[in-house]
Amino acid sequence: MSKVAFVFPGQGAQKVGMCKDFYDNYACAKKVFEEADEALGFSISKLCFEGPEENLRLTKNTQPAILTCSVAALAVMQEHGLECETAGGHSLGEYSALVAAGVMNLQDAVVAVHKRGEFMQEAVPVGEGAMAAVMGMVPDEIVAICQQVEKDCGEAVQAVNFNCPGQIVIAGTTKAVEKAVEALKAAGAKRAVPLPVSAPFHSTLMKPAAERLKEVLDKIEFRDAKFPIVANVTAEPVVKAEEIRALLVKQAASPVKWEMSMRNMIKNGFDTFVEVGPGKTLTGFTRKIDKEMNVLNVEDLASLEKTLAYFKEVR
Repeated sequence: MSKVAFVFPGQGAQKVGMCKDFYDNYACAKKVFEEADEALGFSISKLCFEGPEENLRLTKNTQPAILTCSVAALAVMQEHGLECETAGGHSLGEYSALVAAGVMNLQDAVVAVHKRGEFMQEAVPVGEGAMAAVMGMVPDEIVAICQQVEKDCGEAVQAVNFNCPGQIVIAGTTKAVEKAVEALKAAGAKRAVPLPVSAPFHSTLMKPAAERLKEVLDKIEFRDAKFPIVANVTAEPVVKAEEIRALLVKQAASPVKWEMSMRNMIKNGFDTFVEVGPGKTLTGFTRKIDKEMNVLNVEDLASLEKTLAYFKEVR
């Protein structure tokens, strides 16, 4: 019997029109969007469905938009009887996973990630921070080169997203990231590509955002998880409410250990991973981490039908 994990996407998966067909065809999905709109005090639904794209790309909007779409997709899956035994989420996606596990309610989560986006952007002014994806180098080499660049130029740059074999993201000040990209290419990186983001997420430059986020999360009710959530910070499963709260604060300014999280789930017997929400980024990562895994995604009616057909066959 398959052991099923749900994984939830982070920032970068957004696109105008996402989850509109769930909204149009499922009352449970429509209810999610309505609850999110009410909690935020503005229409995240309209932003998801109509854009404009430049507004959807703003961090403070992207985060609640992707969370709302992910929870709407989850509601549709649950209506069809699809459940999981563990879950994880990439960065922002960890909040979606926590809603799935009953740790936070949707209204609290969507407001928290809206604030999280604001705090992250305000921590480093636009243009002063950067991120880059590095391909074709082992993690230890990237970490060591970033540490050397940081020492040499006196500005922050760190490996922050350990996504899958051959892909790690670095973040820091614009100057330090540019110098690190040069050094990584010289050391043999196949590619080192700047990312179109507005802040150096998950670097130590996000510590002011983490401190402000703590004030928000401290006011929210957290409950023990119904099933284990694999935390970005530790790559280990966690269930207890207060431990989850503390890890979420730490997560804002700490690396995302996604590959290790996935490997730990696989080691614990999970062999079927369903990406819940917009895009297929995590599905791609999973295939690179272990091509033997069963990988599915649910972001629209077509992908839902494929996933339902798969589970009908295996059952």
